[in-house]
Amino acid sequence: MLPNTDSIRGGSPKQRQQFIIDTFVECFGDLMRADADAFRGKFRKMAATPFAFYRGSAGLFYADVAREDDPFANEQTGRVWIQGDLHAENFGTYMNNQGVLVFDVNDFDEAYIGHFTWDLKRLAASLALLGYQKALSDDEISEMIDTVIRSYMAQVARFAKSKYTQNFALTLGNTDGKLLDILRAARLDTRIALLNRNTVIEEYDRHFALNKDTRPVNSTTRAVVEEAFTQYLDTIPAAKRQSKVSYNIKDMVSRRGVGIGSAGLPSYNVLVEGPTQALENDIILYMKQAQVASPSRAVKDSAISSYFLHDGHRTVLSQRALQAYADPWLGYTTLAGVGYLVAEVSPYSADLEWDDINEMEEILHLLDYLGKAVAKIHCVSDTDSDQTLVPFSTDEAIHGVLAGREDEFARHMVDFGQQYGQGVLADYRLFIDAFRNHMIPGV
Repeated sequence: MLPNTDSIRGGSPKQRQQFIIDTFVECFGDLMRADADAFRGKFRKMAATPFAFYRGSAGLFYADVAREDDPFANEQTGRVWIQGDLHAENFGTYMNNQGVLVFDVNDFDEAYIGHFTWDLKRLAASLALLGYQKALSDDEISEMIDTVIRSYMAQVARFAKSKYTQNFALTLGNTDGKLLDILRAARLDTRIALLNRNTVIEEYDRHFALNKDTRPVNSTTRAVVEEAFTQYLDTIPAAKRQSKVSYNIKDMVSRRGVGIGSAGLPSYNVLVEGPTQALENDIILYMKQAQVASPSRAVKDSAISSYFLHDGHRTVLSQRALQAYADPWLGYTTLAGVGYLVAEVSPYSADLEWDDINEMEEILHLLDYLGKAVAKIHCVSDTDSDQTLVPFSTDEAIHGVLAGREDEFARHMVDFGQQYGQGVLADYRLFIDAFRNHMIPGV
C-alpha cells in the first residue's frame, strides 16, 4: 500500500495550523517559557526557508507519522535504534576513536527506538525539499530519493550476509567525488587552530576567550559543574578512559543554545588538559542539557522510556548504538537534576553542505554514499555499546522485510517523500502566518 500523507494531515488549513501550534507548544513549551528570546531566534531561523522549518520541526513530523500505517514495521523492525532527525544536512565528518577520519550520520540528540522507516521517510522528505530549493524537477527528486533508498537496501543486504560489519566506514581511502572533498577539507583543520579560535594563553596556561556566545561562570556555578563533570567520568567505558591528567579542568564558560536545534538549552564548555600538559593538545568538551527525543512522543512504550535515566543517558546510549567507534570523550551526567550530554568539540567535525552541489550526477553519487551511511547506523554499533533494548540482529530483521520487496519499498519512500515534502511547503506558510501574527504562545 502506497502512502497518502494527506490522510495523516487531514482537516482544513485552519485546523492544520492549530495542530502545528499545539504540537510546538507540546514539544517546546517548557523551553519557550524558560527562554522566549532564544525561541524567537529559533523560529526566525526556521522562517528562512521550508528546509529550515523542516529541520526545526521534527516533533511535527512524528506527530504525523505516528498516525500512519507502516507496512514495513513488525515486532523487530518497528523497534530499532534510529537517529530520529535524519535530514539531508545531518551528515558530516568526525575522527573516530581509532584515529580514522570518517563521514557518517551525525547529531544524535533526537535518537530513540522506533521504526527504521522513520529515518528514511524523514530523509526522503528532506530530499524533496532540497530538490525544490534547487529548482529540480519532480522526476529528478524522485530519482534522488530512489537512489538513496536503493543504496540503503543494498548495504543492509551486504551487512545481513556478512559477519564482518564493524569496520565498515566511509573514509579517505574508499570515497571519491564531493564526499572525498568534504573529508579532505575536514582533515586540513587542526586542534591548535580550534584552540586558537576559542582560547587565549595567559600566565603560561590556556583559558577560554570570552565573546558574544560565552559568559564566565562564578565560583558557585563552577563547583556545581565540576561535580557534574566528576559524575560524567564514571560513564566513560573503561576501554576508552584516558590517563588521569587528561581530565584535569583548566577553565569553563557557560553558553546558551540559540541554533535551530539547541534553542534555549543551557550548556557549558569545559577546557581540560588532554593527553599531556603540552598546551597544543588541550581538549574542549561541551556539556549540554539534553532534550526530549521527538520520536519518544510517537512511541508509547514504558519499557523503552523507563530504560533511560534521563535524556543525556538516552542520547549517549543511542549514539553508541548507532555509531561505530564513537567519541572516546562521550558520556553523560546530571546537573541540577537534569540530564546532560558530554562530548568533545572536535576540530575534525565538518557538516555536509549542499550549496555548491547542484549537478545531478554529483548529487546522485553523494546520495549513494548517504544510503550506505544510514544503513551503517541501523546495523553497526560501537564496540562499547552495552544496550539491551534491541537484542536482535537489526540487519537481518530489516533485510527480512525488504528482501523481494525492494521495488515496492523504493516506490513507497519516493511517494512519501514527494507528498510529505509538498505538505511541508504548506505547513511552512501556515507556520509563518502563525508566528508573525503572534499565534504561538510564549514567543
